[in-house]
Amino acid sequence: MQDLHEKSVSCPYCGERIEVLLDDSVPHQNYIEDCQVCCCPIIFDVTVQGDEVVVFVRSESE
Repeated sequence: MQDLHEKSVSCPYCGERIEVLLDDSVPHQNYIEDCQVCCCPIIFDVTVQGDEVVVFVRSESE
């Protein structure tokens, strides 16, 4: 059974805090998910380091 971790991140476009579910079954992931507030595409870079899930977000223009 895979664990999902809930994290709060700030949208790089509108600045709103959004809650996202992250899958820790893959050690490193890159994917795009639309902001729940402004619908702009956020690029996620997720790394699992031991028990910690580290997430970086950026806009497409960064």
